[in-house]
Amino acid sequence: MAKKARKTNKRAWKSWTAEAIKELRGHSKAKTPVAKLEKLFKRSASTLRQKAYSLGLSLGHQRRKKRI
Repeated sequence: MAKKARKTNKRAWKSWTAEAIKELRGHSKAKTPVAKLEKLFKRSASTLRQKAYSLGLSLGHQRRKKRI
């Protein structure tokens, strides 16, 4: 019997526009949570974090414990 070749799905790659990068910089300064950015940009969290890292930006915010 001959083996069947597996069908692989190719992922579409979206290029970053200058406008999207500018928007990402603004959200970085505003410390917008990554979960909201995922929906806004329609990209995964890891993709957003990788792009922010390559641009030298921080992304999201860190939760701090409340002082009592």
